Amino acid sequence: MNRKGALLRGIAAAALLALAVPQAWADDAPAAKIDAKTAFDKLKGLAGDWNGSAKGGVDGQELPSAVVYRTGSNGSVVTETSFPGTDHEMMTVYFLQGNDLVATHYCAAGNQPHFKLDLAKSSPTELVFAFDGGTNLDPAKDGHVHDGRLGFAADGKLDSAWTFYAGGEKKGQHEFHLTRK
Repeated sequence: MNRKGALLRGIAAAALLALAVPQAWADDAPAAKIDAKTAFDKLKGLAGDWNGSAKGGVDGQELPSAVVYRTGSNGSVVTETSFPGTDHEMMTVYFLQGNDLVATHYCAAGNQPHFKLDLAKSSPTELVFAFDGGTNLDPAKDGHVHDGRLGFAADGKLDSAWTFYAGGEKKGQHEFHLTRK
């Protein structure tokens, strides 16, 4: 009976392990993917005025922030205006270029970094943009926005983070936490 009980306990343990292992694998399953057109449609859905806070950067300060999203040119671009009406106003223009979602950031620093949606890192809840060159800047030397992400929260809020590089390395990050006005 001991031998039979041990065998039954072993089978039960193996069955429990078999049930647990697929769940562990499921937790490591890749995130849902998104294509450039669907990502662009999500950006179009941001149209309107947003308020919240911006913190970080090189000095780590937290400031009230407004961001305005608009569609234009017959729906072919989405503009994002950060800090509208201030000396630090900046604009990012998102658009489809073939099968890619790209953006140009018109920075208060006077340069224009270009970004491309990183499809491998993006999902329906987070768009990740990678540096893809720029104008009026040498990325090995000059300060510039280097990459970023837009996170779509389930509660309708928008969180974004944009990394600032200078001298070829990360110097800080601006984080925006926004709610539609």
